[in-house]
Amino acid sequence: MAFISTWKLIFAVLLVLEMWASLAIARTLSDASMVQRHEEWMSQYGCSYKDDTEKAKRFGIFKKNVEYIESFNEAGTRPNKLAINKFADLTNEEFRTSRNGYKMRSHQKSSKVSSFRYANVTAVPSSMDWRKKGAVTGVKDQGQCGCCWAFSAVAATEGINQLKTGKLISLSEQELVDCDTSEDQGCNGGLMDYAFEFMIKNHGLTTESNYPYKGVDGTCNTRKESSHVAKITGYKDVPANSESSLLKAVANQLVSVAIDAGGSDFQFYSSGVFTGECGTELDHGVTAVGYGKTSDGTKYWLVKNSWGTDWGEDGYIRMQRDIDAAEGLCGIAMEASYPTA
Repeated sequence: MAFISTWKLIFAVLLVLEMWASLAIARTLSDASMVQRHEEWMSQYGCSYKDDTEKAKRFGIFKKNVEYIESFNEAGTRPNKLAINKFADLTNEEFRTSRNGYKMRSHQKSSKVSSFRYANVTAVPSSMDWRKKGAVTGVKDQGQCGCCWAFSAVAATEGINQLKTGKLISLSEQELVDCDTSEDQGCNGGLMDYAFEFMIKNHGLTTESNYPYKGVDGTCNTRKESSHVAKITGYKDVPANSESSLLKAVANQLVSVAIDAGGSDFQFYSSGVFTGECGTELDHGVTAVGYGKTSDGTKYWLVKNSWGTDWGEDGYIRMQRDIDAAEGLCGIAMEASYPTA
């Protein structure tokens, strides 16, 4: 009997060892697969690292991000999907530092701000997409410069200029980065309202082609700056914490909005109506270019981002609209503003 018990014990030990070996092999194969995926990702985005140490560090971050993305999608608890993109080897902190740059406004209001233009609007279209009306330029990419505020203000200005003149002209973010320095801080952040104030004082903004984007802080080129092609007469704030007011504004023109875009779910957003996770610590300037409703009745804002066309839905994100919180999803209704012409 003791002999049989001993063999049972040996068999159990062998079984456990075999299981451990199988798991080790599975982990090895999984790691090898992940290494291959990282190499393919590097090739796709033209990425290289200074040495093997940096590459190993970035691989670890990449692996962790891929596992998070796959776990999110497999859970299926939200209507949107995540995907590996050009931010996949960045920690969330690195991502926030390099891509966001909105500075929450102080409580002081500018004398340029007056009453809400669309307060008396009583009816709006059930959906709006200013792209289809020729008022939105192509998606741009701010790169590693935290000047989202400039891209947001420029997009809103491009829109109002098209509505006024019938001509869609791509305007210069770099002019704002280089020349709008009294309040805004170029790649270190800024505020759309300050950009609007600069445009008013400067009597306009020049074209993208005349003053092309460099993605770094530069010295103001006064000769190029003086070639104005689009002007605004003022700007106004949308009443805070009112999605209904924001809806009235977006029904009539493109609107600069600030959001909390610092989470991993935003970093890797790929498609669908985004429903969170996010808070209300506003750190990113974007542009509301429309709104709509999905076939299942989910209402959304159509938002133009400045992270290139390989992020989100060809550079756009649909964000859930009409949520319970007054400030809107990710704070989208907290600090919205628009230029007037």
